[in-house]
Amino acid sequence: MTTPFIVHPCAPRRRLLQSLCASACALAWPALAQQRSADAKAAILIGRSSALSGPMAPFLTPVHEGQEAALADFNEAGGVAGRKVQLVSLDDKFDAALALDNARRLVQDSGVVALFGQAGTSQVLALLPYLAQARTPLVAVYTGSPAVHGARSPYLFTTSASYADELVKIVRNLVAIQTTRIGVAYENNDFGKLALPLVEKAITAEGGTFVGAHATHSSGQDAEAAAKALAALRPQAVVMIAAGPPVVAYVRANKAHLGVPVYTLSLGAGAQVIRALGSDARGLAVARTTPPPTRLTTAVAREFQASMKRHGHPVDYDRFRGYLDARILIEGLRASGPSVTGASLAATLEGLHKVDLGGYTYQYSAQNRNGSSYVDIAVIGPDGNYMH
Repeated sequence: MTTPFIVHPCAPRRRLLQSLCASACALAWPALAQQRSADAKAAILIGRSSALSGPMAPFLTPVHEGQEAALADFNEAGGVAGRKVQLVSLDDKFDAALALDNARRLVQDSGVVALFGQAGTSQVLALLPYLAQARTPLVAVYTGSPAVHGARSPYLFTTSASYADELVKIVRNLVAIQTTRIGVAYENNDFGKLALPLVEKAITAEGGTFVGAHATHSSGQDAEAAAKALAALRPQAVVMIAAGPPVVAYVRANKAHLGVPVYTLSLGAGAQVIRALGSDARGLAVARTTPPPTRLTTAVAREFQASMKRHGHPVDYDRFRGYLDARILIEGLRASGPSVTGASLAATLEGLHKVDLGGYTYQYSAQNRNGSSYVDIAVIGPDGNYMH
């Protein structure tokens, strides 16, 4: 018996729908492909919350210029497989609450894959819980606070030595030249208060004598009083834990009332501080957390100098620090590839291990996200130039 061929009453309608669907897909495919291509070439967004206004803004401007120069050079060379890297910047006025609000806006509204270059101890500490919640890394911070470096957040990647590293180097240097009676002037904020026990510990450990400390306001308005109070303790040198305006005020007050050497942390003597001090900067000793930017002995220093020439910026430590920080970010983005996400970038940075930027190396792993412990001491000589 032959099985009859039965045509289903809905078959013509089904074939018509299939034909229409195929036609629609054929028409839509070029648009979809074009959209995918556009998405692949869209910029990779990086969020930067920083003090773009207020008293700290001039001190951070050179750092920003170094960051931006490195990213501009990278984009000119093709970016990440054709995708450019774009900084989205918001002003936090050096305020911790505003920094956290900016971070939320950058991640949730702008869609950045990473936060970059956050300045301030209080600001970074405010961000730490949010980084884990948002699974978004923060790369490079401008604080060496033990509370930050010891946080062990899987989403925080630092690029420079801690304040503990810097202070040990400073105190060791002083004790080596028989300057053992050491006083401390510290900024009256989280930064200064958290670093004060570190310098006391370093002085004791290195065989020095801690003669006492005095706080100074972040504006520097009471620097004269701090210098006079420390003068009564008769130190042979003063370690200053401060950044920005109070450094300028205290160095001048120290010259007037003590006349002893002043040593300060890397963030305490930026290009703007040296410029503001003028001839009073001479003799100020600074812990530096990058190699000298003026020496041509490393490939990365030569590349930095060429970049500054292209972009019309002077060569100095602040811009070098920003430039190096952006180069680390770039290495992470390059290794992550064009489909980078916040989580993938964090995992990639952990897996970089030894990163050689051309004569200056960093080390990262799942157990260590503090990339460098390099510290050197430099003294400001004539015309604001450093001597080593």
